[in-house]
Amino acid sequence: MKGPLFYSKILLFGEYGIIKDSKGLSIPYNFYNGALKTEENPSEEAIKSNKSLKRFADYLAKVDSDLVVFDIKTLKSDVKAGMYFDSSIPQGYGVGSSGALVAAIYDKYAQDKITVLENLTREKLLILKSVFAEMESFFHGKSSGLDPLNSYLSLPILINSQENIEATGIPTQSSDGQGAVFLLDSGIIGETAPMVSIFMESMKQEGFRKMLKTQFIKHTDACVDDFLKGDIKSLFKNTKQLSKVVLNNFKPMIPAQFHELWKNGIETNDYYLKLCGSGGGGYILGFTPDIKKAEQALKDYKLEVVYNF
Repeated sequence: MKGPLFYSKILLFGEYGIIKDSKGLSIPYNFYNGALKTEENPSEEAIKSNKSLKRFADYLAKVDSDLVVFDIKTLKSDVKAGMYFDSSIPQGYGVGSSGALVAAIYDKYAQDKITVLENLTREKLLILKSVFAEMESFFHGKSSGLDPLNSYLSLPILINSQENIEATGIPTQSSDGQGAVFLLDSGIIGETAPMVSIFMESMKQEGFRKMLKTQFIKHTDACVDDFLKGDIKSLFKNTKQLSKVVLNNFKPMIPAQFHELWKNGIETNDYYLKLCGSGGGGYILGFTPDIKKAEQALKDYKLEVVYNF
């Protein structure tokens, strides 16, 4: 038995900002995926995943039935039979490993579920988002619900504000373009919850709140607009500013050994780095006007191109 595939995602813009109503843009990333599975001779990983699913099923049994109702009986019986989530999505890398699992469970066990085939009104998207936020908070403590939403719909999602989200189209990639968005592997596993609590702690300071509004959110919103319009020149200008703001104000979320590399990109204009998800490790997101130059400058690291301009 193998269920349908659910893909990883990349939040191009909006990490942390979307908690405070900045814009955001999230795209599916089909390189990684996961599916629910049962097999005769499970691996160690499968047994571990099955144990986690058992706890998740207990958690879902207690979720407010006004929000969503699951077929808990079938879910628990499938888990008992050894069901697990078979996934190539790296955990702790900011590409939505728990989001894909949440989407798969909702797809299979939610009753009266909203499907991808119906007319997805804003209201339906918001219902889905709040269901997914409730489900995913089992893994992170607090979730926006966006990762599972992206994984479930397999569509780019534009976040205008917390109460205003829509499925969107993004400009077609240019296969021979020099510009690129890439993932840089930090080689460190990141934990979401501690990073989010550092952010929440910082939010208690007036100076940090002001910076978030006047710099971080301003440049994030501009990046989203530039990307959707395909205004590449302006996009790089704003991404550079965003990269600076993150280096100056989100240092704890950037692994120490990357501070110099981050600064180097801003100074040379060969590439600009930003957080991918909550940071603290996992992938770092990079934007470059010239992928050859970026590869040369970052030759000691593993890069994966996710989008070409």
